Amino acid sequence: MAMIRGIFLTYGFATGLLATPAAWAQEKFITVASTTSTEQSGLFKHLLPVFEKKTGIQVRVVALGTGQALDMARRGDADVVFVHAKSAEEKFLAEGHGVKRFPVMYNDFILVGPKSDPAKVAGGKDILDALRKIEAAAAPFVSRGDRSGTHIAELDLWKMAGIDIARDKGPWYRDTGQGMGPALNTASSMNAYILADRGTWLSFKNRGDLAIVVEGDQRLFNQYGVMLVNPAKHPHVKKALGQAFVDWVVSSDGQKTIAGYKIGGEQLFFPNAASTR
Repeated sequence: MAMIRGIFLTYGFATGLLATPAAWAQEKFITVASTTSTEQSGLFKHLLPVFEKKTGIQVRVVALGTGQALDMARRGDADVVFVHAKSAEEKFLAEGHGVKRFPVMYNDFILVGPKSDPAKVAGGKDILDALRKIEAAAAPFVSRGDRSGTHIAELDLWKMAGIDIARDKGPWYRDTGQGMGPALNTASSMNAYILADRGTWLSFKNRGDLAIVVEGDQRLFNQYGVMLVNPAKHPHVKKALGQAFVDWVVSSDGQKTIAGYKIGGEQLFFPNAASTR
């Protein structure tokens, strides 16, 4: 666990202090490996107290990039994964590490950039055209570079744009290896472009000269899924408690709670548990 570069959050303690190991033994809790976007957007602070009040099950979230979250679950260090990279999730299932993937909610990715817009992409709806212009202009671009769902989506978009970013990147392209919030801070300090999830952007305060420059392309769709880690492969997984969490987030009550999370009147995530995506 020392290798995990994430944020370990414990909900349900009024003081905000971690309980002692002896106290933990008396509690019902699960560990959820999730993405930085669900944590840094504030969704879990809204969602988990409702679940905990209804079930008495505490949820301890380790917030990582999707790739790292799935790796944590592969080691059996989580009971549930809640992430957003369908291809990586399907690989995880195919390896036998997960029981079943359920769609939970979606929002979208956006391209954020400086208002000065050196690549002249602002106002467009074609993300591939925007990336081509950024690469041609060698305009500063910040990448999370952390195998997160957002990073995977970014790499897929460069590929769709016909750009081999591993070969063609130069000093203008900055790999940070950071979560969404810290990567946005880097972009703000550099006046750089960055692909972000809308939820984290809406809750992000240190915008500086940054603004949304491209949005609305269907290729920017951002789906989240939830899975119980397979107890047949990892016998210490808390099957009943973990399944209770999965069942609740896809239930009408969980979906209504997700839809109710807003910042400045704007909804951050859109429930779609009935979807097959």
